[in-house]
Amino acid sequence: MSKITTELLLERAVPRSTRLRKIETLNLSKLQLKTGDLDPRLFSRLRHLQKLDLSDNLLDKFPNSLTLPDLRVLNCNNNKLEDVTALKQFPLLEELTYENNVYLTLNDDYKVMFLLQNLRLLNGKDITKLAKHVRCVNSRKLTSKVTAHWEKCFRHQLPEKHTAEQVKSIKKKFLKSVQTNVVYGPSSLSEFTRWRVKMIAEEFLSYSLGLELNTDSEPDEKRDESEEESTESPREPAEDVAQVVIFPVTLPMSLTPCKRKRNRSKSGSGNKRSKSQANTKEEAEVNPRNAEPLHFLQCHSKGNSREDFKTQLWSCVFEPLLDCGARKDPIVNSSRTVATCGGESVCLIDCETGMVLKKYKVATEEFFSVAWTTLTMVISNSRKKSHNILAAAGRRGIVKLIHVAADFCYGEIKAHKKPIATVCFSPTRETHLFTASYDKRIALWDIGIPDCDYNFKASQLLVLEALSIPLRIALVPTCPDQYLLAGCEGGCFAWNIKLDKEQKSRPFEAVFQFPDEDGGMTTSHRVDGLAFLNDDVIVSKSSKPGCIYLWSWSRCFDTKGRGSQQTVSAVILAELEWSTTDLSYLTLSTCPAKEYVFCGDEQGSVWMYNLSNYTAAWSSAKGKRSDKRIPPTQILKWPELQANGEQLSEVLVNNVVSDPTFTYLVVLTSANITAIWKKS
Repeated sequence: MSKITTELLLERAVPRSTRLRKIETLNLSKLQLKTGDLDPRLFSRLRHLQKLDLSDNLLDKFPNSLTLPDLRVLNCNNNKLEDVTALKQFPLLEELTYENNVYLTLNDDYKVMFLLQNLRLLNGKDITKLAKHVRCVNSRKLTSKVTAHWEKCFRHQLPEKHTAEQVKSIKKKFLKSVQTNVVYGPSSLSEFTRWRVKMIAEEFLSYSLGLELNTDSEPDEKRDESEEESTESPREPAEDVAQVVIFPVTLPMSLTPCKRKRNRSKSGSGNKRSKSQANTKEEAEVNPRNAEPLHFLQCHSKGNSREDFKTQLWSCVFEPLLDCGARKDPIVNSSRTVATCGGESVCLIDCETGMVLKKYKVATEEFFSVAWTTLTMVISNSRKKSHNILAAAGRRGIVKLIHVAADFCYGEIKAHKKPIATVCFSPTRETHLFTASYDKRIALWDIGIPDCDYNFKASQLLVLEALSIPLRIALVPTCPDQYLLAGCEGGCFAWNIKLDKEQKSRPFEAVFQFPDEDGGMTTSHRVDGLAFLNDDVIVSKSSKPGCIYLWSWSRCFDTKGRGSQQTVSAVILAELEWSTTDLSYLTLSTCPAKEYVFCGDEQGSVWMYNLSNYTAAWSSAKGKRSDKRIPPTQILKWPELQANGEQLSEVLVNNVVSDPTFTYLVVLTSANITAIWKKS
């Protein structure tokens, strides 16, 4: 019988506790514990455990599914540990000590630095800079050497038409050869190098050639949900996943036409590709020194299938930095963690390493949008702590609320009876969430703040009535508590959202006119791209092919004396040259701090516009409209990728988003590929 019982855990908690889920610090040292004593089902109830002391025991390894989602500090001194790879199950681990484990070496130190992305202290030493080198520079060098070894020695050994036996043989030879011949770093780290080389080589074979992936790591075990339901928490856990990589092979490719799946509008074609692009695409600067591709990930596959290149990815948002705490990365100026959604899953990705940190799945859902907020929560003993909360919504009309640090979904809001196209939080009120739905309504919710047991109360504050489906929403930066803009299937509209009025259901206050293809003005057109470049300049993409508009909020909309529905002409400041496609839902984004606009196209390319030379003139009261369309500053072309031995084609860029400092650029596609670029 195991030495560890519920009673023992409650007694060894610091301070003592009456419930397992309330324990944050636990001392299990000097109990003569062996690996078999660590019962995963019992440990899975320690939801909030942050510090664990297992020193002075007899552990030779860790079980693979202890399920401690919030573990930050682990002491394993004076045990008999032989391997550290199972520690990857604690992704938030920040401090780790395992001194006086005679079988562990310097190679194991490097393994944990690679596996644990948040690790700062190892055996009492700050390893932040060294760990970054191990995760990034070392991995890039080894990946380059592995692919070069394949190209030089093995690429031509596999016949075009090959048998299963030939595949098995070439795989065995390649893995043996690459571990022998790929050398990097000092000889004292040869074991770590072979471990990483094998991992990289198997990923390469799996995702470039379609061969089975077979790493040293054991498969993740699923949590026993019935056990969790019957104990203390019926919440939905997130799913940790490993990195999924697709290797780029050559330079840009041409794409062939395909149909759009998310076109649910009955009006307009919206499902055809143009036969050609604007001439500027051929002339625009394509400079690899300005931005380079880091990672190509296939992490939203339905049923985790490697064959899924059809799941469409729709939304991504960078995680905000917390004011304090270890989650704030000291190396970068802004968060490098991004939340992405598409198909049945939401993923959290570290842009620098390409690691998928978390994955949350709902088998019956198709997620269309994600948004972040930071809530100040009471955690225990009346102590308060800031936590980032992720809202995710889609086809089912339900908003899922995910506490990222605790690694589970603590609740949901049944917001609409039809799909939710997009969501966003108020920048001034942390609990205020806007949801825009296919029911032609935009709702404002107060999601409340969960208590220490994650009980919360959500309430609907406002309903904005639209004439057509709202696709994109944006709060006006100068008055985010007063006005909201929405790009809809039938035009661009503005609503008064002030809560001091009694009216809880409101029609729009203004509809905006834009030039149409025939040179006239129209209010009836699809607006599928909408964002603010700064406090005044709006960027929108609408009915006129090959064009993105920049227009002024203050010059076309006088906030004084409004109240009745009016038609307002958009004061156009400039037009951006873009693809001539009439394909819909290729949305745009902005980076206000760097004055950039980004928009993908139907051929997998990203159009980038640096508008810093124009904004000063636009801010002038006498600023005139630019006579000519502004061409892109740079176009990032889609590289050729191979998966399962075949070239990936027909790639649409549904969304492209940069972090606030424009260090990383995340590209979401129609082919279930998340591409991450880094600005040099």
